[in-house]
Amino acid sequence: MAIGHFIARIAGPLVFGLLIAGPAAAQRADVAAVAPFTGTLQKVYQSGVVRVGYRQNSPPFAFLDKGRPVGYSLDLCEVVLEEIAAEVHRDVRAEYQPVTPENRFDLVRSGAVDLECGSTTHTQERSSVVAFSPTIFVTGTKLLVRRGSGIRSIRDLKGKTVVLTSGTVHADVIPKLAERQKLGITFISAKDHNESLAQVASGKADAFANDDIQLYGLIAATNSAPDYRVVGDFLTYADYALVYRKDDPAFAEVVQRAFERLASSREIRAIYAKWLLRPLPSGVRLDIPMSPHLEHVFQLQGLAAD
Repeated sequence: MAIGHFIARIAGPLVFGLLIAGPAAAQRADVAAVAPFTGTLQKVYQSGVVRVGYRQNSPPFAFLDKGRPVGYSLDLCEVVLEEIAAEVHRDVRAEYQPVTPENRFDLVRSGAVDLECGSTTHTQERSSVVAFSPTIFVTGTKLLVRRGSGIRSIRDLKGKTVVLTSGTVHADVIPKLAERQKLGITFISAKDHNESLAQVASGKADAFANDDIQLYGLIAATNSAPDYRVVGDFLTYADYALVYRKDDPAFAEVVQRAFERLASSREIRAIYAKWLLRPLPSGVRLDIPMSPHLEHVFQLQGLAAD
């Protein structure tokens, strides 16, 4: 058989096979381009957007300054966004969504929020519905009272009224604590921390129970130090963390990597100093040094000691 005739015999099937394989190969390439990631990372890869939930009045962690979301937690989230962008190999931007203590977990679970950056306490019960980043702050519950009230501790609130912000850990824990101590406290609720503060300001509540750092932050943000005091021993302890959806291991790995970067670069110290040691936008300085507990937490994440 002539060589030319042999080539002609095999060329037809070969070309036909390439014509079939060509679209199939292109289809596989399209699939790879559309779905190289899973879960939240895939959403971000396709849209270039990370939906960031933030609290509007939880200084110094997340609050509004001239209509713009700012705060310690939001600065930490910026670093997470940078790590997400590096992972998906494209520019990403934050799309901000205000959240409240009552709706934050529902918004994360539904996909309306990808990363909640506020002042959320990490508890075992909450871990059954959402996932948490490494710890960003350590605090505990104290009491905000009017100056001159004579209230020094929870025992001084016997027969009085305490306001709690709905959807917070305190709204569940503090009434049970008061009941165990048989204090006869009347509890009322408010939709957010500003409204809780207003209840004390108006005299409708004798105290506002919340984490001490948030109470100090509210006083600083409203320039109301002459009017209020934060008193008492810690009634509870809390570790704050960022929040994202459960069962998303690829996204969890990116969040973890961002925190390791924060610690190893010491950037977390600079962010802490910006919001806890230097003046807030109101001009008031919280001046709260990093606690030994939080220092230890950050060292476990890779932060070298000073």
